[in-house]
Amino acid sequence: MSEDLRLLAIEAARRGAAVCMQHWGERVPIATKATAGDVVTAVDTAAEQTVREILLAARPDDGVLGEELAEQLGTGPVQWVVDPLDGTTNYVRRLPFFGTSVAARSRVDGSWLAGAVCAPALGTTWSAAKGLGARLDSGNGEVSLPLPLMESSVRLLGTGLSYDPGHRRRQLRDLGAVMTEYTDMRRFGAAALDLCLLAQGSLDAFIEDDLAVHDWAAGALIAEEAGATVSRAEDGGVSARRR
Repeated sequence: MSEDLRLLAIEAARRGAAVCMQHWGERVPIATKATAGDVVTAVDTAAEQTVREILLAARPDDGVLGEELAEQLGTGPVQWVVDPLDGTTNYVRRLPFFGTSVAARSRVDGSWLAGAVCAPALGTTWSAAKGLGARLDSGNGEVSLPLPLMESSVRLLGTGLSYDPGHRRRQLRDLGAVMTEYTDMRRFGAAALDLCLLAQGSLDAFIEDDLAVHDWAAGALIAEEAGATVSRAEDGGVSARRR
C-alpha cells in the first residue's frame, strides 16, 4: 500500500505545485498571519484545494490535515498532511526555494507511510514510501537517495528561524553551539526542501524547533528513508542528521 500512496502523493504534490507555478510572479493577494513576516497568499489556498481534490478523488474516505483549510476528519485508515506552499516568503520574493508537500500517515498507529515534495521552480520532486527508500526525480526518471556526491571535508547544517522575535533571538544565541560540528550553514527558507536536500546528501543535518507537522511531514520521511536519523516533535519541530 505504501507504494500506491507514494505515487498518489507525487501526483497531488505536482498538481498543487503546478498551481503555484501558474501564479508565480503575479501580484496575488497577500495577508499576514499572527506574526509579522508570516505571510499567506491566495495561491496557498488554491493549491491546497487542488491537492485535496486529487487525494479525495482517489481515496474519498481518508482524512486531510492541511495548513490553510479546515481539517477533514474522514473515516479511512490514512490521514494526509499537506503543506500546499512551503516557503511562501520565498514565493512572494521570487526565490525558487518553495514547493508543495504531501504526506500520508496511518490513522491506526501514527506511522508515516509515504510522502512527496515537489519544488516546481527547481524542476525537482522528492518522494519516499515506508520501508522502500527515497527517490529523486529531476525530469529524467527516478534515482535513489542519497546521491553519490564528491568526498570533501564540508559539513553543512540547514536550519530556519522563527517569526516570533523572542524565539528568533534564542535561536540565534544558541546557533554558535550548534555549529561546532559543522563547517558552514545554509538557510533556504522551506523546511520541506531542507529535509529533502539532507536526504540527497547535500546537507549533513537540519534542525528547526519552531515548525508545525505539515512543514516536515513528507520531508522527514524522505530523509529517514534515505538513511538519516530523524527526531520529530509535532508541537515544535524536527531534527535530522545523516548517519
